[in-house]
Amino acid sequence: MKKKILSSLLFLLTYLSGYSSSQEPDFIIFQNDTIRTYNLILESYLHRYIPKKTERLFGFSFRDGASPNCWRGYQAIYKIENDSLFLVNIIDCHELGSGSIDIKKSRKKMKRIFGNKLKNGRVFVNWFNGTLNFPIRDKMLRYDRIFYRIFEEETIIDIFNGKVLSHYDVKNYVDKPNGINRRYKDKITDIIFEELIRDSWINNKDYDCSETYTITIDAMGKVSEVKLFVNDEDQGLFFNPDEYHYCIDKITNALKLLKFDIIKDKGIPISEDVYLEIWIKDDGTIENWTKE
Repeated sequence: MKKKILSSLLFLLTYLSGYSSSQEPDFIIFQNDTIRTYNLILESYLHRYIPKKTERLFGFSFRDGASPNCWRGYQAIYKIENDSLFLVNIIDCHELGSGSIDIKKSRKKMKRIFGNKLKNGRVFVNWFNGTLNFPIRDKMLRYDRIFYRIFEEETIIDIFNGKVLSHYDVKNYVDKPNGINRRYKDKITDIIFEELIRDSWINNKDYDCSETYTITIDAMGKVSEVKLFVNDEDQGLFFNPDEYHYCIDKITNALKLLKFDIIKDKGIPISEDVYLEIWIKDDGTIENWTKE
């Protein structure tokens, strides 16, 4: 396979991703506790009003001039009361941590956005349908390196048109008998790589499998798919079909007996993609070039 072309593409993607920053959460007041929540509720409303080709809306910065970890330029505070979800404040970034909130400024922002929907200093979030989640304890399982998180133990609130249908606690991690630990994602590629080094990668057709692969661990904890990091429709740019299938089949067969613990999101088992970059040396041994 054409190592240099793909390596250049991956370097560009890695370089661009370096501009992403972990973003500050919103907050929800629930049963007298103020808790971080990583659900974009206000944004689902604002999206209807964001003009094309602009990054400013209602005085919010949306990256332009905002702090690196608060691109939105604000944080929202919600409250569950009488089985209903309300927006109670829109504050400047990190304002809650300072110990005081500028209520007058918050109300002005809310009035500007919602007009007469602002009643008694709050807005009924009747536009939101979905599930809110927030941590019971700060034991994080996954995050997208920008905003969304999955915690090992969470409180789930199901909402329809702003009304609470139910709330309950879930555990998002299941230890399977003899299952491989998935609590720390950066170790999974090492485990996968250990399976690949058991075999020689020399072949009589001189196929070269030095590439980056997407390995899917399904909702049951099994490796269900192996494919190239690039889109399948682009595979012809890098190698011939026989070489492609040889490499995919070889990795798939090496990993087919692995059994991982189960990860859930809001209590529902999920699949997960893991990225693995390998380099095949001339003597048939391989190196792990994966960058986490």
